[in-house]
Amino acid sequence: MRALRLSAFVLGAVFTSAAFGQAPPKDVVNEKDPPLLSRFDGAKMVGYEQKQYDEATLVTSKPYFRNNRLVYDSALKLEGRSTRIAYVYAKDRSALEVLRNYQAALDKAGLKTVFACALETCGEHLDSYFLSTHIDRNGFVKGGYRNSLYAGGSEPRYLVAKGTRADGSPAHAAIYIVPPKRDEFGGVFLQIVEGQPMEGGKVTASLDAGDMAKRIAADGRVAVYGVYFDTDKATVKPESKEALGEMAKLLQQDAQLKVHIVGHTDNQGALAHNRQLSQQRAESVVKALTTEYRVDAKRLTAQGVGPYAPVASNDAEAGREKNRRVELVKQ
Repeated sequence: MRALRLSAFVLGAVFTSAAFGQAPPKDVVNEKDPPLLSRFDGAKMVGYEQKQYDEATLVTSKPYFRNNRLVYDSALKLEGRSTRIAYVYAKDRSALEVLRNYQAALDKAGLKTVFACALETCGEHLDSYFLSTHIDRNGFVKGGYRNSLYAGGSEPRYLVAKGTRADGSPAHAAIYIVPPKRDEFGGVFLQIVEGQPMEGGKVTASLDAGDMAKRIAADGRVAVYGVYFDTDKATVKPESKEALGEMAKLLQQDAQLKVHIVGHTDNQGALAHNRQLSQQRAESVVKALTTEYRVDAKRLTAQGVGPYAPVASNDAEAGREKNRRVELVKQ
């Protein structure tokens, strides 16, 4: 499947600024469109927020009130890089035209619609949901253009689409569109969630030698999450030094202890490749312990099991990260 990189040119016909009888103002927010999906031609950016790794909820049902609370029956619960953007578009363009252009671009890129609604099929409270969860939160919409995302809320158009990028990682997009109403511009709220590994190494180490000894005594094994590798690589990164030092200390304190160094991966990618990668990573840890910390090689064996022993679901990145680990297993 082709990479999901769309330009403004893809989003329907290209309109010159002169084509807008009542063009929106200049961008209020000085940020670029995300590479994954651009704006409707001529629209102006009035809100932007990006988190490199965060939780995101894309609603896939009609919101409604229950016990004075706004709820919904289904949603996609995602993790990854989350980008939220608000745009306004010209008063002589319709919400339907904007939606059709986004649909065409998404289809061309291979993102398939998993939920869509329009007008009354969205229910009575979709606008309230977006106002409370996104548009009105933390001054997200700048420059006084909040009403452009509010005025047409009784006639919304909304879709959620998902697909896979060229590197195999998932991508999701939610697009909420309201028409120009009450002499306001039309409004678009766009949220893109791109699945990607969380950047590790931001919190130092895991277990010390004493903790490792207790886990091995109780369970016969211990998972170590402080050993880092670059994506699809088997070279131990320098920031693994603290965890390796504690592993070496464990072995130095108990001269009789022999362990299997077991490499684990998540289930992303080819099975044979993951098994080979996990074996190579386990061997790299053994090499580091024997050469840098002078642990007797006869006390260590390297084993790679790939994705065969997960400790969490591989359906979300948080679980996949737990599955990517090194374990010490008592021989």
